Amino acid sequence: MRDVITTYPESRRDDQVDVYQNAAGEAVQVPDPYRWLEDPDSPETQAWVAEQNRVTQAFLASLPARDAYRERLTGLWDYPREGAPWKRGEHYFRHFNPGLLNQPVLEVATSPTGLWRTLLDPNTLSSDGTVALGSASVSRDGRRLAYGTQSGGSDWMTWQVRDVAGGQDLPDQLTWSKFSGAAWLPDGSGFYYAAYDAPQDGGALTSTNRHQRLMLHRLGSAQAEDTVIIERPDEPDWGFRAEVTHDGQYLVVHVWKGTDPRNLLWVRPLHSDGPFTELVSDFHASYRLIGNDGPLLYVQTTADAPRGRILTWNVETGEQREIIPEGPNALQEDFTVLVPGGLLTVALHDASHRLTLHTRTGEVRRELPLPGLGAVVSLNALPDDPEVFLAFTSFLSPATPYRLSLPEGTFESLSDVAPAFDASAFEVTQEFAVSLDGTRVPMFIVARRGLNRDGRNPTLLYGYGGFGISLTPAFNPSRLAWLERGGVYVQANLRGGGEYGEDWHQAGTLGDKQNVFDDFIACAEHLIASGVTSPAHLGIQGGSNGGLLVGACMTQRPDLFAAVVPQVGVLDMLRYHLFTIGWAWASDYGRSDDPDMLGTLLAYSPLHNLRAAAYPATLITTGDHDDRVVPAHSFKFGAQLQRCQTGTAPTLLRIQTRAGHGAGKPTRLVIEEAADIWAFLEHHLKLQSGQATSS
Repeated sequence: MRDVITTYPESRRDDQVDVYQNAAGEAVQVPDPYRWLEDPDSPETQAWVAEQNRVTQAFLASLPARDAYRERLTGLWDYPREGAPWKRGEHYFRHFNPGLLNQPVLEVATSPTGLWRTLLDPNTLSSDGTVALGSASVSRDGRRLAYGTQSGGSDWMTWQVRDVAGGQDLPDQLTWSKFSGAAWLPDGSGFYYAAYDAPQDGGALTSTNRHQRLMLHRLGSAQAEDTVIIERPDEPDWGFRAEVTHDGQYLVVHVWKGTDPRNLLWVRPLHSDGPFTELVSDFHASYRLIGNDGPLLYVQTTADAPRGRILTWNVETGEQREIIPEGPNALQEDFTVLVPGGLLTVALHDASHRLTLHTRTGEVRRELPLPGLGAVVSLNALPDDPEVFLAFTSFLSPATPYRLSLPEGTFESLSDVAPAFDASAFEVTQEFAVSLDGTRVPMFIVARRGLNRDGRNPTLLYGYGGFGISLTPAFNPSRLAWLERGGVYVQANLRGGGEYGEDWHQAGTLGDKQNVFDDFIACAEHLIASGVTSPAHLGIQGGSNGGLLVGACMTQRPDLFAAVVPQVGVLDMLRYHLFTIGWAWASDYGRSDDPDMLGTLLAYSPLHNLRAAAYPATLITTGDHDDRVVPAHSFKFGAQLQRCQTGTAPTLLRIQTRAGHGAGKPTRLVIEEAADIWAFLEHHLKLQSGQATSS
């Protein structure tokens, strides 16, 4: 096959120029010639997308390994995947995929070991598998399921209610909900949820999402009759997440503002219509309700503790008392739970998890050894039930559900299934790179045992580095095929993430965002210096904020990589805040209408730093229904990169129709996309046929 693509689809350039103000008060003119690509529904954009896909698919179809990857990935995905159960009333619930279903089903049983029956099968809701179950919440007594579905990859959710015993839907249907769960009233008569006004003028996939409201829906009533619990026209960027305490005494509301981890915490008696008590009234730290003993709330916070601490807060007296102080490892917010007579905490130690049982006054009862070097991916517990369920995963073992019996702390595996893959042939090691400013940056290296460090190993370096999100060991069937064929997979833990707490996160934000790119480049240079690989055999990949990461790194160091895969990336740093929920990312990025941030954004914005140069082979992926990071980022970046490329490496856009940011993507489309990416990487990272092993 030929690598050189001599003709790309024409990308019309307009004379659009925007004027910004910098910190010195000067006007800065910035051309935006592909502004027209911001309209995903225009006939011109759709024709351009079709032509880009035609060129890309012709190239991908010629890759020798594509069919082999599709076949192997289909086999690797075809194994039963059982989620950790959770209990409500006398029923247990779990997500389950027997193998190759496009969407997992929701099942119910009267025992955590089955017999399971299907309660909701999203695969029946569309012919192409693109309607996904976005959220599910079961009432306290286990009789009703509130479930939110998402169509075509959109973040918009439609809520419905299903009777658990009979499996029939009630008439209730709630639309235009986004970034919301459902918090049931104790008697199951209704639930709290969050909603927006319906988008106007067909802007469902592009218009900004502001003015969220917290609503109470009573079963059997129309959505128009729902009660507005909180709306703040004076604070259009505030969002609201409701939680009803397990004893039914209190309604607790977490008030969020974009992706900033700092939040407000409000509480009032559940059946009161009076004002909320504002326990936290300014955005200075994160606060998360763990549970309560009557008026005594258990709260996890980063206030004066960037790695997290736990305190009790008496809502009647206002008294606070620290019970678990900040430690050397970062507490994970979503994995601290109340259990009978105690608390379970999950903390990060060099990007892998540690599980600890405490008393309710904070003393350590025991460390609970996890099955290996990996991560807890779900932890389901009730404060008055000794049965705890969790799922644990690692790079080489799939997420496996366990029952944890307390107070003994014994684990019982609830599944023994796994894909047909010989994990013993591979190993996981952790190494540390030294970033430009001397910071130690951890990375996991997954490779065949006895890796020959001759600098010739095709290696994929993956990263994210943003929003306090930690990259922990995780199983992905897709990577197994890459490993089997001789590839190396590396996962970097960059600043901007949460691996070492909030200080680590903040060190990769705003004016310090360049630290994230420096960390990633340092990891690449470490892999080269240690003989794992070389620039001719090194590829990088990242999605969303990780798409920004690899886009910035390829524009700053095009010499360091042979292939780049930016997926659903944030690539236009001057206009990201103008679409859907993009404004919410300003806590990490800053905004171009802030003169003090304009220079920083222009310095690394991938779109604005493309120049005539020999860039690595690039496969840009996005979805035409992505209403989180709108596809215009990828469209504009791809058009400009095709124009600037002076080398022979291809610049391709793979644009999936009826797909969004990634969540809920059908298994069929996941496999097809993964096969295309791996075949593209294998070809450009020069994996030799002799390196591949049969499977």
